[in-house]
Amino acid sequence: MSTHRRKKLSALAVAVLPIALLAACASGGGGGGAGGDAGGASEDEELTLSAFDYYTDEPSHTNMGNRLNECAAEVNATVEHRSVPSNQYNQQVLQAIQSRDMPDILMVNNPDLPQFAETGALRPLTELDIDTSAYYESVLNVGTFEDELYGLAPNVNSLVLFYNEAMLAEAGVQPPTTWAELEAAAAALTTPDRYGFVYAGQAGTEGTWTFIPFLWSNGGSQLELDAPEAVEALEFYTGLALKGYVTKDVVNYTQADAKDQFAAGRAAMMINGPWQIPSLNETEGLEWASVPIPVPNAGDDVVAPLGGELWTVPVTDDERERRAAHIVECLNAPETQLETALQNNTVPSNEEVAQQLIEEMPEMASIVETVATAYPLTGDSGTKWPIVNEQISVAIQSVITGQADPQTAMESAQAIVSAE
Repeated sequence: MSTHRRKKLSALAVAVLPIALLAACASGGGGGGAGGDAGGASEDEELTLSAFDYYTDEPSHTNMGNRLNECAAEVNATVEHRSVPSNQYNQQVLQAIQSRDMPDILMVNNPDLPQFAETGALRPLTELDIDTSAYYESVLNVGTFEDELYGLAPNVNSLVLFYNEAMLAEAGVQPPTTWAELEAAAAALTTPDRYGFVYAGQAGTEGTWTFIPFLWSNGGSQLELDAPEAVEALEFYTGLALKGYVTKDVVNYTQADAKDQFAAGRAAMMINGPWQIPSLNETEGLEWASVPIPVPNAGDDVVAPLGGELWTVPVTDDERERRAAHIVECLNAPETQLETALQNNTVPSNEEVAQQLIEEMPEMASIVETVATAYPLTGDSGTKWPIVNEQISVAIQSVITGQADPQTAMESAQAIVSAE
């Protein structure tokens, strides 16, 4: 990301309006602390710590519980590991904040960090002596709220452009790197039997997330949706559907639906994430590759949203926080990052380990390249993200379905965002 763009995004992140949510709950329970250093455990006392995440599926739940306890054993502790279904998770965390009964270790989906951090229920990791020197700056940005680092992501992901190698070769098309090349490729690859391009356009985070790289790479902001950069991004993005290179059915497509269309040969290119790689590899006869998402002009940085869960340390007492911080650091160990990346098609947050990943999985090279210049999904909207997410979705859908032009759609979206 250019220096100018990063300064703009950072300034917007600081300027967002906070939500008035349980601000008095600066002291968590964490299984037995009232906050600060009052009544804390001693350094040689064996402790049972608690951890929350939403890894309810097996073997993820068991694997994470084992890993937490392996790390806890290094600091004379054990971990009671609780996994809550993802659709109930935020409500459970907010209830824990309100009742001052926070776990000692809390996993947070990165778009949700602002609403939890602003309550004062999380301890800044900079106060707990965790070494972050080997991390991508983009990853540290994901765990930062109002200039304080609250969470670390062992592994991250983002979005890239996947393409069907055989289809591009047959059409004499090179993998596109700019918007002009993307449109030309989509046009050349569109036939009576397939579309040139497909993406997720369904209302909600999946659809919005897929559009954000076009907004940000063009210098746009989530908080200035009626600005020329944002309108231009929406005009280009939706224009591919209006011109017939992308099916208008994308307004109903999730990322999984887009993958299915691509895998079935009904689209030659798609925007998607590395979590689709196992399914693509299992598709008989499919030869695919990927490149970073095309940018407005040659030489521009692609600025895509960064996905991944963060490990945080809620406020309890000094000793519980110290041991919880060790566990968080242990969960982020280089060997763990690489092992997880190889298993889950994610990118290690440690830059050197990410390069090791490319050596073992060359197909992850475009993802690693994208991560280096990526930005937190809520980086310029903060606690306004829910309303921004909703309004961008409405704008995308209204243009593709012919209910509004890009300028009108973005002006309407900005009016609602500004009013909140």
